[in-house]
Amino acid sequence: MSLLQRIFRRPDYRSDVTQFIEQLKTEKPDLEAQQRAGRSIWWDKNLDREALAEWKEAGVPQKPYVYGDDPRLPR
Repeated sequence: MSLLQRIFRRPDYRSDVTQFIEQLKTEKPDLEAQQRAGRSIWWDKNLDREALAEWKEAGVPQKPYVYGDDPRLPR
């Protein structure tokens, strides 16, 4: 251990957040598997690149002022 490590070392310090997560994982050992299952449902998807390109091409440009008529234009 270097001199700096000895000077600035906190003896066995664990933050409240770390302690909470460790306790949660102890109480619910299947938590990580549930997180992975949830991620696969919502995020891990294969994209159809052709359909995505068609969707982008079909977009209509948005007006600069979306909440009604542009107040800068004469009526």
